[in-house]
Amino acid sequence: MIDDREATPDSVGTTHRATRPARPGAASAVLTAARSGLARGRIELKLTFTNAQDLWAYLFPAVLLTVVMVFMRGSTVPGMNFSLSARTLPSVLGMNIAMGGFVNLAQSLTTEREDGTLLRAKAIPHGMVGYLVGKIVQVSGMSVIGCVLVLVPGLFVAEGLDLGPAAWFTLVWVMLLGFVATMPAGAVIGSLISSPRAMGLVMLPLMGLIAISGIFYPSSALPGWLQVTGQVFPFYWLGLGMRSALLPDAMSAAELGQSWRHWETVAVLGLWAIVGLLVAPVVLRRMARRESGSAVAARRERALSRMPA
Repeated sequence: MIDDREATPDSVGTTHRATRPARPGAASAVLTAARSGLARGRIELKLTFTNAQDLWAYLFPAVLLTVVMVFMRGSTVPGMNFSLSARTLPSVLGMNIAMGGFVNLAQSLTTEREDGTLLRAKAIPHGMVGYLVGKIVQVSGMSVIGCVLVLVPGLFVAEGLDLGPAAWFTLVWVMLLGFVATMPAGAVIGSLISSPRAMGLVMLPLMGLIAISGIFYPSSALPGWLQVTGQVFPFYWLGLGMRSALLPDAMSAAELGQSWRHWETVAVLGLWAIVGLLVAPVVLRRMARRESGSAVAARRERALSRMPA
């Protein structure tokens, strides 16, 4: 053990140790970095309301999805006298949570790795902890805002929703579990993708998963192998969990298994969370070790070379 007290002689020549204030431990330093990350995340979230691009990212999907639900008002769930629009509203909330975890976090990591923000965070003691906490606060906040912007007008468009106290409780726990299940995976995706321009390679399969996950139309109408594939990923379970929160119990008859399957929802999303929390730190550490000034400069050169002269 290292003793950080220095030796000093006393009045009779005897040497003794003068005590210095104890240095803060590693746990305290990590906690300080996490608090700094919380503050950073709140600031970055507030700044999204001052940026035209971020405001467009909030409003355009909300307006588009509201228009889609308006056009769906005349359709009903197959075999039931219930508005397809009302069924779609909670499904879209689940989709927004999954897209926020998978895409928004990955996009932030790739963008800020290219512009050097990640390298600057790495240079600070426990800076990566603060950086990731800040990103989690920002991305989860943006996802919640996106859900609110869809939910509020959707309440006027959709009819037959169940909005009792139990509905809001279920909505909250599904949302929180959804964040934990998808954000580690988003961090892994952002660590593996070398450029923000490569995010299109991620969006295409995610759009396919949305199509087979029962977001806009019941999965029961799909072939069996597509039903099984959709249930492997969080999109289906987040949509199902949100439908269980906001739709009447009778609507569970339109779901696979004719029930809301809460325990299965917890199990699948929990498995995604556990695997993600085990894998993401390893991938993030490896990505952070590879970051250097020369790597950032090389990425900037490649980005500039793609710009038209």
